[in-house]
Amino acid sequence: MTNKKAFIFDLDGVIVDTAKYHFLAWQKLAQELGIEFTPEHNEQLKGVSRVRSLDIILELGNVQASQEDKNKWLIQKNEDYLSYLVDIDESEILPGVLPVLHYLKDKNQLIALGSASKNARPILEKTGILNLFDAVVDGNDVSNAKPDPEVFLQAAKKLNATNENSIVFEDSVAGIQAANSANMISIGIGDTATLNEAKYIFKDFTFIDVSFIESLIN
Repeated sequence: MTNKKAFIFDLDGVIVDTAKYHFLAWQKLAQELGIEFTPEHNEQLKGVSRVRSLDIILELGNVQASQEDKNKWLIQKNEDYLSYLVDIDESEILPGVLPVLHYLKDKNQLIALGSASKNARPILEKTGILNLFDAVVDGNDVSNAKPDPEVFLQAAKKLNATNENSIVFEDSVAGIQAANSANMISIGIGDTATLNEAKYIFKDFTFIDVSFIESLIN
């Protein structure tokens, strides 16, 4: 196990740009409920579970709802989201991600997905990269949403890796906090000001070079 590290990736906004489809689906639901839902509001939903996301939107509009209504809306939102995913392919993979994944694979490193998404596996299949992952932990496997570290702890466990030897790539504040609380190395993908709790921050994967990945391995 010399120099074998566990590299754990979030999905939406890190590997693929499906976050825009979540936004469209939530916005459609919000409009039907008479709630204004902007890209700025959407920032509050990053890394958050579907159930909590709905609660945030209802709070924005001061809307009270029964559990029955909430369940109905959650199903509706997911069906709308999935309708956007029907035609996705490898073109949805964000720039710079594939070279990093392939480099890690060539170096015999451990790779896992740690995502709140309940649709992670079909997305990885449709984009043709499921085979690059040694383990997948998604919203179907965990009961606690980020910033609880459960999703990353499970991923490390599946890879038989220690927390100290685990590296997490995240685009959300909640995800960075989860990685930090698990005592893992946190790498923020996105805005420096937003992700300032991360140990390292890159605008996107095109800014990550081989020497940096090599330094993480060693």
